Amino acid sequence: MDKLAVLRQYFGFPAFRAGQQTLIDAVLSGRDALGVMPTGGGKSLCYELPALLLPGMTLVVSPLISLMKDQVMALRNAGIPAGCINSSMSLDELRETYRDARYGAYKLLYVAPERLLTDGFCSLAQELEIPLVAVDEAHCISEWGHDFRPEYRRIRPIINEIGPAPLIALTATATPKVQLDIQKNL
Repeated sequence: MDKLAVLRQYFGFPAFRAGQQTLIDAVLSGRDALGVMPTGGGKSLCYELPALLLPGMTLVVSPLISLMKDQVMALRNAGIPAGCINSSMSLDELRETYRDARYGAYKLLYVAPERLLTDGFCSLAQELEIPLVAVDEAHCISEWGHDFRPEYRRIRPIINEIGPAPLIALTATATPKVQLDIQKNL
C-alpha cells in the first residue's frame, strides 16, 4: 500500500498538509528528521503513517499521559493496533502490555520518557523490531525550552541501546536555539 492510500484509508485525508510528506519520506528512507509544526498541524501523522508502512512496531516517546491515551484510542478506533506504557498503569496492565508487545500486537507503542528509562523496558525493546522512534514534544529536551524534562536528555543513549532506527523529533514550540539543542541531543 502506498502513502496516499494509507492516508486516505486510515486517516481519512485526501492529501498531506504542508511539511508532512517531507518528514514521512525522510523517515521511510531511514533518515532522522525534525518537524516543527503548529499545534493541530498534523505532527502525529508523520510517525503514525510510516508505522503502518514499516515492519515491526514504532516506538513513540510522549510526556503527556492524557494525550498518549487519546492518541491510542483514536488509532484503535481507526483500526490501527496501538498501546501505551505510563505511570498511571497497574502492574497487571504493564505486564499485559509488555506481553502484547512481545507478540507483535501493536504497530505503535507510546511510552512516557520515565518508563523508557527503566531496565524492564530496555530489555523488552531489545527483543522487538523497532523500525522508527518518534519523540513527541521534543522541545522538552532543551534547557532553553519552556518545559525542560531532564529525562529527555537520556533518550538518545537508550535508543542507541535498542538498535539502529531513524528518529523523528516533533514539536510545536522551538526557537532556533531549541531546534539546535534537539538536533544535538537526539
